[in-house]
Amino acid sequence: MSYEDFGHQIKSVVKQWTGLPICVGVAPSPTLAKLANHGAKKYPATRGVVDLTDRDRQRRLLKLVSASEIWGIGSKLSKRLADLGIETGLHLADANPKWIRKHFSVVVERTVRELNGVPCHDDLLEVAPAKKQILCSKSFGSPVTDLDSMLSAVSHHATRATEKLRKENRECGYLATFMSTSRYRSSEHYANQRGIALPYPTADTREICKQAVTLARALWRDGFKYNKAGIVLSDFRVPGACQSDFFSRIEDDKRDQELMRTLDKINSIAGKNTVRFGRQIHKNTDWQMRRENLSPAYTTRWSDIPIVRT
Repeated sequence: MSYEDFGHQIKSVVKQWTGLPICVGVAPSPTLAKLANHGAKKYPATRGVVDLTDRDRQRRLLKLVSASEIWGIGSKLSKRLADLGIETGLHLADANPKWIRKHFSVVVERTVRELNGVPCHDDLLEVAPAKKQILCSKSFGSPVTDLDSMLSAVSHHATRATEKLRKENRECGYLATFMSTSRYRSSEHYANQRGIALPYPTADTREICKQAVTLARALWRDGFKYNKAGIVLSDFRVPGACQSDFFSRIEDDKRDQELMRTLDKINSIAGKNTVRFGRQIHKNTDWQMRRENLSPAYTTRWSDIPIVRT
């Protein structure tokens, strides 16, 4: 099967499964692939698919587009290039990369090399590095004035943060909790944060929630209208990397890990809040973010797809 035929197959499947029309560009580098997709959109004769794996086809299309239409070349940069006689995509592709780097930047040099089929955008080609910190926080829909509501919100954020931690396949050794009032709505402003080194690296939601609630109790001050709270996890470790100890616990045991995996599996299948911890459940949920004006998820939720009746 040719690349062009494969592109048409992709178009057909996406159209069938989502109802969305798309265009497909195929090329040996990300910048040329962007150009191919641009050509697929612009020229009806392509029927929405352009294959730029052939060098001659690359140069023919580069000759038809201005330098400003190349991915990463904005209007200001294209004016500077035009002053030097580089007006089309082909002019840019034929420029000396070292000269371009000297007069512009290494980013533009990479663009020139990509236009000649050499992939240089490592951020698109490599796996993203593991996170070094996870923060989970939201402004409250309504000000929080009672401790129980605050502890419910903190437990919710701790649960979400720990779920993200497990997705990274990491355990954390440090936890911080913070809360604050709005500096614009209250005559008296209060903001504070407190952290703790955990007894052992963990990715167990129960332990994270327990410690987060303890910190939140210590931070709480009566008489304020709080508008925000959150959790920060850091000091990440690879599970099983800690040296064992005969006398004290050094990490989550296998039963804890299996329990958390089961919890994540249930919530991924049935919905995020299917299985929750008791502290998360509270009669007052006004602290949750307002969603009255939330945009519908047309492409990811069946119930949000518009129904047209004729």
